[in-house]
Amino acid sequence: MATATGPVLTDAQFRKIAAIVHEDSGIILSESKRSLLMARLNRRLRGLSLGDYGAYCDRLEGPDGPQERRHLLSAITTNVTAFFREGHHFDSLAREVLPPLAPLARAGRRLRLWSAASSSGEEPYSMAVTLLDAIPDAARHDVLILATDIDPEMVARSRQGRFSAEALSPVPAAQARKYFQPCATGFEARPEVRQIMRFDELNLHGDWPFSGKFDVIFCRNTAIYFDAAARQRLWLRFGQAMVEGGTLFIGHSERLDGPAAALFQPTGTTQYRRNATPAPART
Repeated sequence: MATATGPVLTDAQFRKIAAIVHEDSGIILSESKRSLLMARLNRRLRGLSLGDYGAYCDRLEGPDGPQERRHLLSAITTNVTAFFREGHHFDSLAREVLPPLAPLARAGRRLRLWSAASSSGEEPYSMAVTLLDAIPDAARHDVLILATDIDPEMVARSRQGRFSAEALSPVPAAQARKYFQPCATGFEARPEVRQIMRFDELNLHGDWPFSGKFDVIFCRNTAIYFDAAARQRLWLRFGQAMVEGGTLFIGHSERLDGPAAALFQPTGTTQYRRNATPAPART
């Protein structure tokens, strides 16, 4: 069955796709998201030359299912971002978080920052220019910003580090001149910025292929799409992945709840410090 705008998504097909999305990512697709899902997936169906959602559901559960599930998640995730979005977080990063870490990095201490839902790259590059203002010689030390996203297309865009003049407009002029250079499509991050950054595809709901701990984690306006169990599990995993005294930044409409709340102390607007882990009791 189809309409002038494309195939119709039946109730059963919607429930099946929503269940797959939830299983793979923790994201909840409520009934109110059905039209949005159709708008985004109809283009995918045309690209695959599939006539209806029944065929698409079969594909999701067939031999090509694992790869197609990645495309599904790419289609339904929202990539709204901007340079220095929620600017108070970057003010805090510059004025409170990085100054005490700079001498530690220069003394040989490992320093790691993570943009855990990096979208098209504006957030991690905002982190990078803030870091380089605080530690201009960061590339000479064990300093790294990890930028990850569930969407491989967004990861590829982030890795390129290219932005239009409009996208770059929130960056103060002095920083824009210092850290970006003209290119055919607008501007691109200079080599010294790219040198301290790594990009990778990562599903926050899945395995995390690293063992070292982070000093700073940005994960903003992502957990709002998860159910309570997935959200609270994510907060707890962040707590376990951070050094004592590390800083977690979350989105303006998010609150740190569940068991992880005991691991953190609020230090600002949607900003939290990782508490010290109590020493084990002596017996």
